[in-house]
Amino acid sequence: MLYEFCRGVLRGAYAVLFRLEVRGLDNVPAEGPVILCANHISNFDPPTIGIKLNRKVHYMAKAELFAVPVLGKLIEELGAFPVKRGGVSKESIRNAITLLKEGGVMGIFPEGTRNSGADAAKKGAALIALRSGAMIIPVSIDGSYKLFRKTRVIYGPPVDLTEFINSSSGDTLEQVTNKIMRSIAELRQS
Repeated sequence: MLYEFCRGVLRGAYAVLFRLEVRGLDNVPAEGPVILCANHISNFDPPTIGIKLNRKVHYMAKAELFAVPVLGKLIEELGAFPVKRGGVSKESIRNAITLLKEGGVMGIFPEGTRNSGADAAKKGAALIALRSGAMIIPVSIDGSYKLFRKTRVIYGPPVDLTEFINSSSGDTLEQVTNKIMRSIAELRQS
């Protein structure tokens, strides 16, 4: 209930404040496990890629945020779950895989931190996708989030991972990560 309320408020606010333009929503399936993989330019990105969808989008958030009394409970209600920064969090990966196997939607920013670039892309999205069987939808965010200037979001067609099924070696994860990042880059150029 809180998620739907916040999504409705943000839809209106983003339409006015950031002149949000969205394309390719029909590429996001109405059901089944989905990972939205997007470039990361701002702290506004998580709500930006989720507010136009009619499905709840879950995110990993740094564990420190959950220690803040009111904020921790709020972001948990909004679909976030903790991840420890600076290392592999097996528990976070298990939570993500479970969520996806139950048909959920996750938003992941493979670059990790904002504006780190494709060269620094992390392999977590690839690992989670291969282990959960989730569909990967590349997402491009373009804009500056300056008031009354246009911000554009493009949802691309699913990334085809059939050649990588039944493999999760380090080399495979790198190849899948590169394919995801190329798909995002192609959307940004369109």
